[in-house]
Amino acid sequence: MTLQVNDLDRREAAPIVGTYLDVKEGFPNIYRGFGKRTLDIALVLLAAPFVVPLVLMLALVIALDGHNPFYVQNRVGRHGRIFRIYKLRTMIPNAKARLDDYLARNIEARLEWEQKQKLRKDPRVTKFGQFLRNTSLDELPQLLNVLKGDMSLIGPRPMMIEQMSMYPGMAYYLMRPGISGSWQVSDRNGTTFAARSNFDTEYYRELTFWSDLKIILRTLVVVMRGTGC
Repeated sequence: MTLQVNDLDRREAAPIVGTYLDVKEGFPNIYRGFGKRTLDIALVLLAAPFVVPLVLMLALVIALDGHNPFYVQNRVGRHGRIFRIYKLRTMIPNAKARLDDYLARNIEARLEWEQKQKLRKDPRVTKFGQFLRNTSLDELPQLLNVLKGDMSLIGPRPMMIEQMSMYPGMAYYLMRPGISGSWQVSDRNGTTFAARSNFDTEYYRELTFWSDLKIILRTLVVVMRGTGC
């Protein structure tokens, strides 16, 4: 599945992301063009000997309830292409039915979900799953997505297909989604879903090696605090 944004040229993108044309030429394009991808691959390969055993150990713990320890879901990637994202499962089996029932009985939760596409108190999340989320360990399998080129270490939060109609702007579709990003490490990551587009646009405008390094360092702080991304 590919959207019309796959055919965006520089003239079409310029009014949406503002400084898009300004960064297409010259030295800044080196990192955008291949430096960012090179950094992604290098860091994933360096982390693999430590991450793979950890993921397997966590998967064994999750599988104690008799269900698949991994969670796979379709997400929207760069140029609108759909890819399958990998995570450690943090929810109970039949989580969608539980969510639908919970939102039908709880008006405040339904409004929160409609505005933010997330819940502060999510009835689907297991106790161990909450630990995984707080420490961001559930995101580790996404390193495979990074290696495959579906995602980047740093970028917009991966969007679900049903969220596309709620997302204004175009910057998201010009980048690979990220395991972490400016919205994820922001103090305002509980804001409305639509407001995420502002973070994505600003990130795209300011994208450099140093801006990514800053977000990586802020991500480490968030993880150490146990507040998740």
